[in-house]
Amino acid sequence: MVPPEAPLRVGHPGRIRAGSGCSLMVRRTRGRHAHGMTSTPHPAPHSVTAGQQQPPLPYRQLRRSRSEKMLGGVCGGLGEYSGLDPVLWRVAMVALTVAGGAGVIVYLLLWVLMPPAPADPARPDTRLDQAVDSLHEKLTGPRSTPPAA
Repeated sequence: MVPPEAPLRVGHPGRIRAGSGCSLMVRRTRGRHAHGMTSTPHPAPHSVTAGQQQPPLPYRQLRRSRSEKMLGGVCGGLGEYSGLDPVLWRVAMVALTVAGGAGVIVYLLLWVLMPPAPADPARPDTRLDQAVDSLHEKLTGPRSTPPAA
């Protein structure tokens, strides 16, 4: 609601400015809002008809990434699992490190405890990756494959 003492300045057709601010407000009538409402229910997004089955959801597992990898693939794996950019995870690890050194400890623990993603034949493992993988197997047991979907 615009205070009565604020001058209205018209700059564009259908838009007004109230006061000295630079924010444009669109002038709308109250009748437009009432026409957009309806009492009919929306159809279910995943309605299953008789005789059809939905495909099973893919099985997601937290794993170290082999493609989005700078050091051990931990932030890349967290990014793939959560849907966030791995750069955000890297910034969070650096912030934890600067805030008290916990970022280094968390990263190293995740590097050892997170299972690696399936091997890519185009990218052979480095000696450091092989050492971390063997340490992971000693701590958690032999590598298990995800269940077939």
